[in-house]
Amino acid sequence: MTRAQELRTLLNTYSYHYHVLDAPIVSDAVYDGLFQELKQLEAADPTIITPDSPTQRVGNAPLTSFVKVGHSQPMISLNDVFNRQEVNAWVKRMDKILPESQREYFCDIKMDGLGCALIYEDGVLVQALTRGDGRVGEDVTANVRTIANVPLTLQSQTKNSLFLRGRTEIRGEIIMFKRNFEALNVAREAAGLPTFKNPRNLAAGTIRQLDPKLVAERPLAFYGYDVLRTHPNEITSQMQAYELMTDLGIVRNQQACVLHSINEVMLFIDHWDVARHDLPYNTDGLVVKVNDKQLYAKLGIVGKNPRGAIAYKYAAEQATTVVKDIVISIGRTGAATPVAVFDPVTVAGTTVQHASLHNADEIARLDVRRSDTVVIYKAGDIIPQVESVITELRPKTATPINFEQELARQYPELSFVRPAGEAVYRVKGLSGPIILKRAVQHFASKGALDIDTLGEKNVAALVDAGLVTDLADIYTLSVEQLLTLERFANTSANKLIQAIAQKRAPELERFVYGLGIRHVGVQTAIDLVHHYGSLLAIATASLEDLQTVDGVGEVVAESIAAWFADPDNLLLLDKFAHNGVVPYYQPKSGKLEGNSFVITGTLATMSRDEAAEHIRRLGGTFQSSVGKDTTYLVAGGKVGASKLKKAESYGTKIIDEQAFLKLL
Repeated sequence: MTRAQELRTLLNTYSYHYHVLDAPIVSDAVYDGLFQELKQLEAADPTIITPDSPTQRVGNAPLTSFVKVGHSQPMISLNDVFNRQEVNAWVKRMDKILPESQREYFCDIKMDGLGCALIYEDGVLVQALTRGDGRVGEDVTANVRTIANVPLTLQSQTKNSLFLRGRTEIRGEIIMFKRNFEALNVAREAAGLPTFKNPRNLAAGTIRQLDPKLVAERPLAFYGYDVLRTHPNEITSQMQAYELMTDLGIVRNQQACVLHSINEVMLFIDHWDVARHDLPYNTDGLVVKVNDKQLYAKLGIVGKNPRGAIAYKYAAEQATTVVKDIVISIGRTGAATPVAVFDPVTVAGTTVQHASLHNADEIARLDVRRSDTVVIYKAGDIIPQVESVITELRPKTATPINFEQELARQYPELSFVRPAGEAVYRVKGLSGPIILKRAVQHFASKGALDIDTLGEKNVAALVDAGLVTDLADIYTLSVEQLLTLERFANTSANKLIQAIAQKRAPELERFVYGLGIRHVGVQTAIDLVHHYGSLLAIATASLEDLQTVDGVGEVVAESIAAWFADPDNLLLLDKFAHNGVVPYYQPKSGKLEGNSFVITGTLATMSRDEAAEHIRRLGGTFQSSVGKDTTYLVAGGKVGASKLKKAESYGTKIIDEQAFLKLL
């Protein structure tokens, strides 16, 4: 079965549970993510489209336990947009159709409920229909009559008496307030009953109960969003319809308003992106319509969507993606943290491509495997997490993860142990303080930040005293703290604090190397920084993109991705920033740019590290071994014959120390 066939089968199953049974088994974000993937596959190869594809139909048929009734006008859906560019594109499409029109925009909160139409004849409620498939709904009149805020007769004391004659249809959403939903769940939990999943599901499931008495026991509410009449010219604007509903006794949103430009619309959108969390009901976005109903009608409908309206969707808190690899990061305490690496996906407004799997037990609980399709969410809107695996899309070749085998494969030089009572594997023989001391020594070393007087013994004293618990802590040290230690007097304490202060704005390549990312040496750090130009760009680069950097292969790319996916490391970077550490990048250029150097033997005038620093400062590349791309082999004293022979075979120019000094 192909990926497209698997997606169609699964989406049809989800759609059946959502539209027919009103018992969704996944969130809208999960459905939308898989739906978009299927659309992309079909767009790339239209020959795979089948008549039963979810992309080729509006929805499913209603349950046969309710009487089916056709809508007077289809209850159409709106095109979703997700950013300002898509809003502007919508406006441009309307400009092409009605270039001279002056438009106002009507905006309202998009409630997360069950679509419903209330039909009044001469002001009396005669029928209530669910949305159904958009063309045919279900008669749920008996249940809707139990909703307290649905008037059985429209207000007779109205200035709009015209709408008390003939057929008036009110369209809106049946919802449950968050507070009522929470109270119901508290009561059910106390009674030992299973709790409900969310207010939308409960509202939909309730309204389709066959027993109206059960419906009456649950606190539902109806909010109107449109008024339909036989003669559409009786209502001239979207805002008039809202004002009319209030006059007739129909509850509607009070946040709705008319705006005069797209800039005002975007300000409204930005405001409710934050304020929506304080609303009494759930919402995932806004509705934006052309306010003038005559213009709205002239714009017409394309497919099943009106041209004159859009639904602005806020960033989804869930998304689906495919796990490409599972790599393991070794933290500063020696803890082995597994990380899922996946195709880039947008969650809660940001693009993520890896997520912590925490430990071996979590991998086993989720049963996550390479090539699995997974649901991603953001814990606290910050750290991406794997919520679940969509096992129906699992390839037959996907095998379970054996964590101990993975440790042995990825870290053959290390041994690991899982202490009794703990969920985490740790490096055997290395305690947290030992690893931390090594990390701080590396960070302060000449190849990294080159912090004077922060050597092995001083580092050990700081860690043992508890003054340094991670790399960023060195920037919080004070002279007063150092003077409490036996190793420091006033002069030495001041000297160290000054040396640390001078490295609050380190060169980015030195900072990246100093972080101690496995497999990232001095030259790889330089190559990464020169390629990306910023720490953020490195942190968010995909596995494929990382491998386009010189010297970065699959293993190194996985190590980099794992480091930046580890929550502890992300917190460390935040702590650096909080402590005023701002690495900078200055593109290197000089007379050695484009030239690569290897040094063999000993130099009389400088050490090999100093020579490497000179080369890099002038824009050149320092290499540890001769390759096809090596420009110069600098031959010092006591030269090894093998490197000379290799250089000759590649056509590399061999120069002595004096010639090298002239180049510098």
